[in-house]
Amino acid sequence: MNAPSRNMLEKLYGQQHHVDRAHIAPLLRQYAEPLPALDAPAFGEMFDRYADARIVMIGEASHGTREFYRARAAITQRLIEQHGFSIVAVEADWPDAGHVDQYVRGLAHSAWKRHIFSRFPTWMWRNSEVKAFAHWLHRHNHLQPPDRRVEFRGLDVYSLRNSIHEVLAYLDRVDPHLAHEARRRYGCLTPWQDDPALYGHFVERGGIMPCEQLVVEQLNIMLAEQLTGLIRNDEAFFNATQNARVVMAAEQYYRAIYRGSTASWNLRDRHMFDTLRALLEHRGPHAKAVVWAHNSHIGNAGATEMGWKGQFNIGQLCRHAFGRDVALIGMATDRGKVAAADDWDGEMLIKDIRHSRSDSWEHQFLTAGVAASLTDWRDPQRKDLRRVLSIPLLERAIGVIYRPESERLSHYFESVLADQFDAMLWLEQTSPVTALPLPKTQQLEPEDETYPFGV
Repeated sequence: MNAPSRNMLEKLYGQQHHVDRAHIAPLLRQYAEPLPALDAPAFGEMFDRYADARIVMIGEASHGTREFYRARAAITQRLIEQHGFSIVAVEADWPDAGHVDQYVRGLAHSAWKRHIFSRFPTWMWRNSEVKAFAHWLHRHNHLQPPDRRVEFRGLDVYSLRNSIHEVLAYLDRVDPHLAHEARRRYGCLTPWQDDPALYGHFVERGGIMPCEQLVVEQLNIMLAEQLTGLIRNDEAFFNATQNARVVMAAEQYYRAIYRGSTASWNLRDRHMFDTLRALLEHRGPHAKAVVWAHNSHIGNAGATEMGWKGQFNIGQLCRHAFGRDVALIGMATDRGKVAAADDWDGEMLIKDIRHSRSDSWEHQFLTAGVAASLTDWRDPQRKDLRRVLSIPLLERAIGVIYRPESERLSHYFESVLADQFDAMLWLEQTSPVTALPLPKTQQLEPEDETYPFGV
């Protein structure tokens, strides 16, 4: 079935809701709540309205915008300090985020080892804004008993090499025989771990046998050993099994990319959802999580051009699984500068963000005239706002690549904002993240925090 055209969608939603675009900006102006400075206590207080949610998902319109990271940090700090949120789950690799988790929970000297977040795009998580949040979380956790300390976890699927290493290192410690067997199974993937996309190519195009059965077998063996009591069900085991799940998902993902973008996208977001659910189950029935990811992942894909073409995302899966216990908050900007590359694996550049298109949601927020605002349309009393947000307009998405010369084709997609998000955080003008360089040696960076806790 072909995806609906824009004219078809305009006609459908226009007939259903009788929306005149001229009415959108005035209602956005009416309901927009001006934001205080990002570092003001009043900023975080504005997000107390989401305290009852089990999952608060906070998006971003680009992976390289300083204000998006700072806003997410301020919101998350408030939800942790005042409302008992215990997990921060981010669109990052599980083993790399694990080093940050060890640091913020007082189990390691430093989060910033040479090899973490060293894969393209390094600036996405290896930046001053994330480091500042990690230091804050370390200080917060310092005052908490071990079972109350907040976790920092990665949801993504790309870490084939590092996840294999983590599984083997764990098994080397607890059972050398199991480690030997795991090396045999993972040996199928070893030739490809530095360039796993080649693995997918040769399986899907070259006819080599896939490693799927072996990596599934490895995960099942670990779970079986735990069930029989041969391996303790502790934090180290949880970390190792999650890495084994990453290996399994990565093996599937790198084959799926040769079957089309929809198959690989859906596999990746399904893995992120499954990882988030595992984190909540591991933490216990009262666990509450904040998720940091791109708008395209946390906004309900069913209300976007992505979903109309067959893709789903973690936001949509969470909405289906948890209903209104999930809050979906998008973020957007009109102009400024952003850290991004021209191509995958390219160098980081500081690029000018073009003014938003006149047929976009960003332009409607710009026209509303509130430079920094939170607009929330969950309240049943705001039916008039939901109505005008229930037509398809363009929405901009800048990832780690930004190509302004082909912006309409590369970075805009259709969305029905009322159903994609519950609220939008609007920052009219923004600036790039401050990337941290990779150290030239394996020496750890000095930390200004006390390690370990209690010393």
